[in-house]
Amino acid sequence: MAEAGNTLTLETTKGPVVIKMRPDLAPGHVAHISKLVGEGFYDGIVFHRVIEGFMAQTGCPQGTGTGGSKYPNIKAEFNSEPHVRGTCSMARSSMPDSANSQFFICFGESSFLNKQYTVWGEVTSGMENVDKIKRGEPVREPDKIVAAKMS
Repeated sequence: MAEAGNTLTLETTKGPVVIKMRPDLAPGHVAHISKLVGEGFYDGIVFHRVIEGFMAQTGCPQGTGTGGSKYPNIKAEFNSEPHVRGTCSMARSSMPDSANSQFFICFGESSFLNKQYTVWGEVTSGMENVDKIKRGEPVREPDKIVAAKMS
């Protein structure tokens, strides 16, 4: 069972996705995401980049993959947790310390990302709903996070 305060529930247009956040792996990222969730940042944000067999990405306020929050970028917390089905990891530019608000959920094994992107959580239920998210780069009429809540 996840520790109190480290469970993130994304109510998506395809159904709920429950994520166990991992402050043991990435305390700075978990704190940053928790702060954004508390401010309602993710409510209404679309899954703008969804690649079959790879991942579903969200967290851009512009819905284009180019934006972030009003806060500074986060220092990388790369760890040895593998990128497998249900892994939640931060998106970033080519600069290691450029993660901000965008993250992705892996559909399957993506070991080429290991130790290069910060893993901060894992889906504990609702992966079948992630599987239903509309694909595309960019996605036409994308699915979205209706509401994000911490518990």
